[in-house]
Amino acid sequence: MINKSTIQFLAQLSKNNNKEWFDKNRPSYEMAKNNFKGFVEELILNVSKFDPSIKHLEAKDCIFRINRDVRFSKNKDPYKNNFGAILAPGGKKSFSAGYYFQLQPNASFVAGGVWQPPSPQINAIRQEIDYNAKEFKKIIGNKDFKKYFGELSTEDKLKSVPKGYDKTHPEIELLKYKSFIAVHHLKDKEVVAEAFLKNITTVFKAMYSFNLFLRRACD
Repeated sequence: MINKSTIQFLAQLSKNNNKEWFDKNRPSYEMAKNNFKGFVEELILNVSKFDPSIKHLEAKDCIFRINRDVRFSKNKDPYKNNFGAILAPGGKKSFSAGYYFQLQPNASFVAGGVWQPPSPQINAIRQEIDYNAKEFKKIIGNKDFKKYFGELSTEDKLKSVPKGYDKTHPEIELLKYKSFIAVHHLKDKEVVAEAFLKNITTVFKAMYSFNLFLRRACD
């Protein structure tokens, strides 16, 4: 389970995002980090039952650092106010389609797919959709996919026509995506519920075919 104390630590961190407070409260951070790590370990076991490509992963391969890279950001807060992990065949450093979980007070969510892939990958995905639009539309139109994710996230979607395609292409709206992401938002009471591990596994299973299509495109 995700402990309530883990959510509470992140809420306090968002109000006290400085090194002095963090160092003073490091024991609480270690407890929260270990709770999240243990949850991710269990999540890997559950997801690998239907997606064996991630069964080799360890939690450390998936969990992102809490320290922020502030070099090119106007926001100089040194820490993220969330814990995040992605379960993908190559771990957190890969561009392979995977399953993402972000734990953040009043803003937790799960997501899947590929976010801002490099040009070769996005071109390959567009080509795969061009060739197999019927299959892709069936996947994102599946009742379980629609139940948890609704429509694909329109983040980064092009307003213009992507290079190499005509504006009259029948699937031009799908081809405009720069990220292929499905998102399901969570309430805090869901995250700390006893059945959360089971429930999040069910949500991830609903995006399995979506991830397979994207991985195949990039292979």
